Amino acid sequence: MSAKKIMIIDNEEGLCHMMEAVLMDDGHAVRSFTDPLAAVETFRPDTWDLVISDIKMPGIDGLEVLQRIKKIEEKIPVIMITAFATVEMSIQALRHGAYDMLTKPFEPDELLFRVRNALSHNQLLTENQQLRQELTEKFNFDTIIGASTSLQQLLQKVEKVAVRDTSVLITGESGTGKELIAQAIHYNSPRRNGRFIAINCGAIPESVLESELFGHKKGAFTGATTDREGLLKAADGGTLFLDEIGNLPLNMQKTLLRFLQEREFLRVGETEPTQVDVRLLSATNSDLAVEVEKGTFREDFFYRLNVINLHMPPLRERRPDIALLAAHFITLQNQEFTTEITGLSPEALRAASEFSWPGNIRQLKNVIEACMTIETESTISLDTLSQFIEIEGVTSADADYNDALARFEIDYLQQLIRSSGGNIEEAAQKAGMNMATIYRKMKKHGLKKDNFV
Repeated sequence: MSAKKIMIIDNEEGLCHMMEAVLMDDGHAVRSFTDPLAAVETFRPDTWDLVISDIKMPGIDGLEVLQRIKKIEEKIPVIMITAFATVEMSIQALRHGAYDMLTKPFEPDELLFRVRNALSHNQLLTENQQLRQELTEKFNFDTIIGASTSLQQLLQKVEKVAVRDTSVLITGESGTGKELIAQAIHYNSPRRNGRFIAINCGAIPESVLESELFGHKKGAFTGATTDREGLLKAADGGTLFLDEIGNLPLNMQKTLLRFLQEREFLRVGETEPTQVDVRLLSATNSDLAVEVEKGTFREDFFYRLNVINLHMPPLRERRPDIALLAAHFITLQNQEFTTEITGLSPEALRAASEFSWPGNIRQLKNVIEACMTIETESTISLDTLSQFIEIEGVTSADADYNDALARFEIDYLQQLIRSSGGNIEEAAQKAGMNMATIYRKMKKHGLKKDNFV
């Protein structure tokens, strides 16, 4: 653990010196005060990582010190020291926000143990706060890629829906980004500090789905060896996102409907209901109104879910966004693999913009990743793109030519690297190429330097 700034407050000068020595030997920056009032007046927010204070001191006692410090910086951990620990005193200190109690006399090892625990706890709180801030920024409406009119109209609705704690059904074809919209709703809502939990209703067997959602009591069924907290309980105070809710069995629809009406549920094997505060968001790529008519989806459950409907348009209806999304995915791949692809060639970009993308954004992302894996030039070419999507005007003759070109390139590279004894720098000089291009072509064709040494 890196050095932390620790404030010690104790009217016993000798004890202050002992704690200073122990904590400084452990690598921390320490300042001690024998006057509690001077310590409180010196205390500033975001300056200290931990405070250690005696309880019984002249002037103002430790509990008063604790309350004043917590008023200045609520989340800083404070360890209280006392020679007369009682249950009542401990409860009082903990009630006022103390992190821990340390009873005199104590050994240096015990002091270090308590200090390390408090600092670890504080570090975890800080990291969680930073993570939540990053998630909020990541799922800000401005970070959802697209300038098309249909998307911007949708995002205006999403922004209004986010602050209202109501059920939302997100519809749209597979791969359009329905979960991204659900995350944007959560992280821009008053529930942003709670958990966002997603579950794919079609990916979990019906036999275990009830236990996954609601949890179970030990011994409720064969194999239930411990109590289990379900996803509804885990999402308490936050948001539960049910993806592909059209696959939810009828009996589970009934149970979830009761939860939406009563805000409580029964764990498997229990008779006492559990109450939770959870916002439910759901998504489907099927037409639930048709499923209602067929009798495979409950009408009352459908209307309860579909209080607000948000429809994600398919990518073919968002053609102005294709170039923006492609550029975004190229940037992400460059960052991850330290490549330098600058974008799609004009011909490839035109073809990508005219393609129907039946798999929507997910397909576009996968195609960009695949293209960048084999591309040897600075831009993704039409020839490379045509290996992953059907492009009008690119015929089988073109494909035969590409195969012939690839075979020639492999033979040429093998001879070139072999003649250079596996020295890529020398091979690049002979071929009049830069080393990065040689390495990209080797990667494209699965050639390894070791095979030529």
